Amino acid sequence: MFRTTFASRLCAALLTSTALTAAGPASAALAQPATAATPASDIVTAPERFFPQPPGTDYFLADYDQYERYLQRLAGESDRMKLQSFGTSAEGRTQWMAIVSSPENLANLDRYRDISRRLARAEDLTAEQAADLAREGKAIVWIDAGLHATETVTTQGQIQIIHRLLSQNDAETRRTLDDVIILFGHANPDGLQLVADWYMRNEDPLKREFNSIPRLYQKYVGHDNNRDSYMSLMPETENINRVHYREWFPQIVFNQHQTGPRGMVVFIPPFRDPFNYNFDPLVMTTTTEVGTIMHSRLISEGKAGSGMDSVAPYSTWHNGMYRSAPYFHNMVGILTEIIGGPTPEAIPLIPETQLARNDEPMPISPRMWRLQDSIDYQWSMNRAVIDYASRNRERLLMGIYQMGANSIERGSEDSWTITPQKVDDLKAAATTTDRGAINAGLFDTVLKTAENRDPRGFIINPEEQRDLPTTVAFLNALMKSGVDVEVASAPFTVGAKRYPQGAYVVKTAQAFRPHVLDMFEPQDHPHNTEYPGGPPKLPYDVAGYTLAYQMGVTFDRVLDGFDGPFTRAGDLLAAPPGAVIGSGRAGFVIPHEVNNSFILTNRLLKAGASVEWLENGAKVGRTQLQPGALWVQASHESTAAVRAAVGELGFNAYAVDRKPAGGSIALKPVRVGLVDRYGGVMSAGWTRWLLEQYEFPFEVVYPQTLSAGNLNERFDVLVFTDGTTPALDHAAYRPQRNQPLPQAEDIPEAYRAWLGEVTADGAVPQIAEFARNGGSVITIGGANRLAHLLGAPIAPALVKEENGTQRPLATTEFFLPGSILSAKVDNTDPLAFGMPAQADVFFANGQTYRIAGEGAKSVAWFDTDAPLRSGWAHHQELLKDTSAVVQVDIGKGKLFVYGVEVLQRAQPAGTFRLFFNGLLYGPAAAAD
Repeated sequence: MFRTTFASRLCAALLTSTALTAAGPASAALAQPATAATPASDIVTAPERFFPQPPGTDYFLADYDQYERYLQRLAGESDRMKLQSFGTSAEGRTQWMAIVSSPENLANLDRYRDISRRLARAEDLTAEQAADLAREGKAIVWIDAGLHATETVTTQGQIQIIHRLLSQNDAETRRTLDDVIILFGHANPDGLQLVADWYMRNEDPLKREFNSIPRLYQKYVGHDNNRDSYMSLMPETENINRVHYREWFPQIVFNQHQTGPRGMVVFIPPFRDPFNYNFDPLVMTTTTEVGTIMHSRLISEGKAGSGMDSVAPYSTWHNGMYRSAPYFHNMVGILTEIIGGPTPEAIPLIPETQLARNDEPMPISPRMWRLQDSIDYQWSMNRAVIDYASRNRERLLMGIYQMGANSIERGSEDSWTITPQKVDDLKAAATTTDRGAINAGLFDTVLKTAENRDPRGFIINPEEQRDLPTTVAFLNALMKSGVDVEVASAPFTVGAKRYPQGAYVVKTAQAFRPHVLDMFEPQDHPHNTEYPGGPPKLPYDVAGYTLAYQMGVTFDRVLDGFDGPFTRAGDLLAAPPGAVIGSGRAGFVIPHEVNNSFILTNRLLKAGASVEWLENGAKVGRTQLQPGALWVQASHESTAAVRAAVGELGFNAYAVDRKPAGGSIALKPVRVGLVDRYGGVMSAGWTRWLLEQYEFPFEVVYPQTLSAGNLNERFDVLVFTDGTTPALDHAAYRPQRNQPLPQAEDIPEAYRAWLGEVTADGAVPQIAEFARNGGSVITIGGANRLAHLLGAPIAPALVKEENGTQRPLATTEFFLPGSILSAKVDNTDPLAFGMPAQADVFFANGQTYRIAGEGAKSVAWFDTDAPLRSGWAHHQELLKDTSAVVQVDIGKGKLFVYGVEVLQRAQPAGTFRLFFNGLLYGPAAAAD
């Protein structure tokens, strides 16, 4: 009976992408923001007495509903734990944090949290005062679970670990609880509920699996919930960042993952190179220290199979992950990747892993492996981290203070950061060598020059921003990560430049200086190769991501010390409200440069109002608006909508007495089909989130719908993001790997319509017919292989001819992992309305194009042989004169091909307009 009821509610929840219904009515405690611990009972309920089966049992997963109720039970039974909410998830579930420590520490949490904050921020403290606070304070350790929901060990283990810390009374437990406050947080409640319930839906344990889950395990972004740390776009990320960087400031952040290296059990730091040049070296040495202690604990307990450094690709370069963002905040970040799961598995015999070495000191022999085995390892690793924090309590507290104080000092005086490019400059300047050494005087004349200094701060003049609301969103992303942002209360001058009241200032003389530099300054990734002269070694995730570049923020980089009438922003900023300027009654002219103008456009089109793009722009008084400026004819509905929107959305509208002269393009409401596949594609999920934010109407479309045809009856635009066309083969593109699809009979009937692939003989003819009949097709990244099958007169540029066929360039011939490039843009073309003439774009080992026939036009291209702005590029000169964005006429319709990732993880707001324009432009028509 339970299984039948459960299956039906699971289907309904997945279809609507809403939270799964709880097994029972929510308790009153769930509605409370915090649950305080009551005095301890004699008995703390053991997991095996609470759950249907003990967590850690083969073929069983506890779900979030059960986990939540168990934490509430423990909070009522133990005086070693308090339970607090730290926010809600994307689907509305409460994120709980179990705070575990001694009863005395829990009674003084506010004091210890304040000590942690003061030491981490390192403001207005002498070293002596900091030492006094460190002696008084308690180490704060964050240990999470469940971030990647199919990595099931972490939550099931956390249940056991919390219970053990609450119930055991050995000397180590008592000592560590006296010295340490442990924050056990759950990172993805929705994912746990989905994965556990999907796994448990089968009565037959041998049929239980979670490889065939129909959608992403975070509502929008799935696995990429661990790439959102500096943006804080997803609510779970914002909640965790608030705990880490604005409230608790833990000295250690322990982020638990799986799966471990094949033939082994678990990866634990130390990490491989490179590390990021912006953070304090004490971060890395302490992280290595903690990781080494974890290895030693496992080995001392006879737990073999841990590895480090070269056994896995993990580095400390990228700032977007939960465990790496702490490095830029002077915190230790520990990543573990362990094997295991509820279905037993075998550790395979990999010959290379059987030889002991520095990176794998105690190999493990092949054997069957069970979930409880992984949890036992997890317990040892948790104990090692907590024990380290206990034995090094004062060192950790003083360490985070010292790193913060170092950052403030470096931001207050001339300082230099050495990067690979600067080392190359040093080598180029060398004239004599002595066993590898060069003239020491070059250190000052090449490296420590005045122009090579690190900035003392960054000033953002609101009057110079093309898109001020997006700039404010950038500043808010900094603040969500704990960065101090100041606002000028009066005009001021720095150097020879005058700035207005309301200018934004981000100084580097603050504790989180590494994060500030990483968000404003270009990344200079080293040219790592597998061996001298060999192929490049793939970076872990992207190489260049400077957020100010991606979001199109204009700023001044100030190298000398400065001050002014600045007030620190206490909370997130609001974009200055816009206004309706003028008294004309014919209609409104609105700039196209502001992303928020698309929100107003969609509201107006939904209301049936007339909206047009002015092809020549418009001059209103002394203000010149560039091509694509909106013309909104006045009506009762449109006037009300415009006047309501300008204040909320942060841009001006100009009320005029006549429509500006020149041609215009009339917009109409669009029916957008966003293509996805069974299991969910992260790029489509990010796009879905973005479309919701900007109020575009859309429908998620699966391959069976495409193959069925008659697409013009339902859609005006079809959007194919990277990874949505895996079955299409084209020699110029690298193969895409996707999870195999399940058999229809193995999944509930409700999801069988989601199965299928975009195939050359099935969907492609229908897509071509859709375009010929007037539809628009948008392809991004790997989905651009669809352009070839649609007959687009464009040719891949980054290819080599061999034996009459094309192949992608080898990594030794061209290598450009995720990085930011500068591209030339034709902003007189409707696809690029609102864009600057030169724009920063995100590119990731993709494909660029050459025009090969009539009907195709380049809208953005690389006009230099050195377009790299941030990241890493090998043979970037091959990009010169190749197209990054192309539009193609196909019959009555259009194809828009984006070789650059204009929507990359919803970060490059500076290129969103290229995509939003594409949604509206194809179905639009010349106005009368």
